Amino acid sequence: MVKLLTVIGHGVNLLPHFIEHYQKQVDEILIAVYETDLHPSLTDEVLEIIKNYDNVNITITIRERLYDWEKVTQLYNFVKSKRKDSWYVIADIDEFHLYPNDSLHKLIYDCQENNWDIVRGGFIDRIGQGGEFSELVDNISIWEQFPNAGFFRYPMSNACPNKICIMKGYVDVTAGQHYAKIDDHTTWRWQGWRHPLIAPVDTHSVQVHHFKWDSTSIDRVSNVANINEEYAFSSEYFQMYKELKKTNFKIDLLNPDFMFELGLDKPEYNRYKNWNKLIKKIISI
Repeated sequence: MVKLLTVIGHGVNLLPHFIEHYQKQVDEILIAVYETDLHPSLTDEVLEIIKNYDNVNITITIRERLYDWEKVTQLYNFVKSKRKDSWYVIADIDEFHLYPNDSLHKLIYDCQENNWDIVRGGFIDRIGQGGEFSELVDNISIWEQFPNAGFFRYPMSNACPNKICIMKGYVDVTAGQHYAKIDDHTTWRWQGWRHPLIAPVDTHSVQVHHFKWDSTSIDRVSNVANINEEYAFSSEYFQMYKELKKTNFKIDLLNPDFMFELGLDKPEYNRYKNWNKLIKKIISI
């Protein structure tokens, strides 16, 4: 049985798209709800959306301070630890995975055959037509609404693009779910990620399509920056906000550093032709 685990503290408008993307690929979707004083009724909002789905359930609800990404990571590790031998896909609510051969089950089968317990991946940032931060709507495919795929967040703010995507429950993830920890060692300390428990990156890496960048994200980036706390990675968000302000809150699709490919309006792994080049860049960061 393969479970998908996500933590949701904002972005409820993404949830229907998220469920549609993952529900046929996994056996169960588990949602950890992260309520704050800003969103005190978040659990009720989530329940209203998931009530018509048989395989989507809230696994835990907590109330914490705003934008504490370390608490989010603790939630992932706590829930996974209950079933240490089970397979988990972990993805934030704005992270939509694509798998080699477009098959999660084939990927996990390969892991089981080769005694790999971790599959990692990296970000591909998605943006709307013309580089705009578009308003997300319900009745159109999210891939069609944000058809441009590139790599702009790291060049703009040095945000870590590495992601741990699939793992056994016993494997802990570090802050931001960027790396894994086994026997008190983090994956960035293994040269080239060549730990025997990690699936080979060149053949078994996950594309993490990042649908963070809708019309609500600019205010959120500003709000996180203004918290001015290390636990919120505020300095990174402040840098991102400064860079966005320089371009009048529009992404330059022609910037070669951003590696954009346009018109990727369907969820197909092989459509982003720069992936092999990008993943090599990501694992070097």
